[in-house]
Amino acid sequence: MFKIAVIGAGTMGNGIAHVFAQHGFQVQLIDLHADQLEKALSVIEKNLGRQVQKGVLTEEEKTSAFHRIHPEQQIKKGISEADLIVEAATENETIKLKIFRELDENALPEAILATNTSSISITRIAAATKRPTQVIGMHFMNPVPLMKLVEVINGYETSESVTKKIIELSVQLEKTPCVVNDYPGFISNRILLPMINEAIFSLQEGVASADVIDTVMKLGMAHPMGPLQLADFIGLDVCLSILRVLQDGFGNPKYAPATLLVNMVAAGKLGVKSGEGFYNYRSGSKDWIVSEHLKKRN
Repeated sequence: MFKIAVIGAGTMGNGIAHVFAQHGFQVQLIDLHADQLEKALSVIEKNLGRQVQKGVLTEEEKTSAFHRIHPEQQIKKGISEADLIVEAATENETIKLKIFRELDENALPEAILATNTSSISITRIAAATKRPTQVIGMHFMNPVPLMKLVEVINGYETSESVTKKIIELSVQLEKTPCVVNDYPGFISNRILLPMINEAIFSLQEGVASADVIDTVMKLGMAHPMGPLQLADFIGLDVCLSILRVLQDGFGNPKYAPATLLVNMVAAGKLGVKSGEGFYNYRSGSKDWIVSEHLKKRN
């Protein structure tokens, strides 16, 4: 397995392309938007540069890795020779199903189709293709170049040989693969998102301020980042989407998203990506901007 195609040049897509290229793979980075591809290449080059500064890569290795990444706007052309295709598009089931139908029609018959979804059913995605045994979840963590985990998710029909190849490939990327089965949220988000949601409920109910909630979890539970700050980095819209997948998938009200989260997403307060969430990122500070809003309501 040498040729890789990555669908989507956003935060996850450019990180996945970066890691594959760094480890010697030829990568087609595919996105419909030329400006997104340009931005992704700039981010990758910058992040490779940081690895040089830290002594992880030499300047020569950085240049070689960067030249292994080939931007492409057409899916059909970009995947035509790929052994593995990793879809890293937006976390929207309708969009992902449409992409997988197109991948199935145009990819090599033996190509493995992987999705970086954080919560959507692998089995449902696989059912959109005529090769469900060759569809698998390959859920990287953000930031991809730094985080060691790859959550490998088997769909209902994923073959053992495909799972084995993805495990071996993850190890080649110097990642730690953890194999799980296809249930809503898998393992990572089935545990993480209810914790984040409970933190938002605690904030909503006035139990404590955002900085206190985050400090308790960092200093008391040894979390590197508090749940509210982490939610801002994930994207509050993504958090809401995953909670709704859990709620619909299990039919259990314990996964119902906090009203505060719903309202913040409706107001466009999505976290780092919008410049404002539980904290204010526009000024480069970490000032909490929700508490005053809640005080006014009370």
